[in-house]
Amino acid sequence: MSTHDPSGPQPEGGGKPSFDKQPPQPGGGTPEGEPSGPTPSSDQSGGPGAYQGTYGGSGGPAPGQDPYRNPYGQPPYDQPPPGYGPGAYGTPGAGPVPGMPPIGTWPRRILARLIDYLLVQAVAVIIVGPFVDLGARNGSTEAFWLGCTIYFVYEALMLSRDGQTLGKKAMKIRVAMLVDGNKPTQSAAWTRAAVFIVPAVLCCAVLWWIIDGLFGVFDTPYRQCLHDKAAKTVVVTTEA
Repeated sequence: MSTHDPSGPQPEGGGKPSFDKQPPQPGGGTPEGEPSGPTPSSDQSGGPGAYQGTYGGSGGPAPGQDPYRNPYGQPPYDQPPPGYGPGAYGTPGAGPVPGMPPIGTWPRRILARLIDYLLVQAVAVIIVGPFVDLGARNGSTEAFWLGCTIYFVYEALMLSRDGQTLGKKAMKIRVAMLVDGNKPTQSAAWTRAAVFIVPAVLCCAVLWWIIDGLFGVFDTPYRQCLHDKAAKTVVVTTEA
């Protein structure tokens, strides 16, 4: 029969309680070696996947914010910056691209065309006049065709030089490349002149010019006529 007294002193090196059964320490602390922070299962505030944020953002648009705007507060990349594009016509510095002048107004554009047309037709009449009887309307068709040919070459050369014909200079407007506001390239200048003139010669001049002009009236946001669309150009003012 064993005579060991449990209440007596423990033998040296033996009978020490195991680590996971140590009694609580005075002052409510944790046993030595026990981790002091909360365990992963102790935080029940968020449940599974408690981290609910998103990288670089709050996880969704703020109240009243356009959900299609990018997180840096800029407008969508396929739209012009604030102060440009639709609704900005006539505002100084509010052209198709930042820094470009405002879109040219229709009265100026129409008057510029009229000035150029009259100048070119006057030259055509002077050239054709000695050979036909314009009083009897003989040679009027030839004068018109010659005038259109002169107009085609005249406009293409003038626009490729600085974006202005004489009529546009008088009305303080110019033709610019839509992408950057620079003067038209050679190909753009000749394309623009060809789309304006060639259909008029081949078919009904007045009807074509009305269709071409009305297309620009209803075009948004840059008021481009068909010849502008073909050449990727836009008409802007030259005033500061």
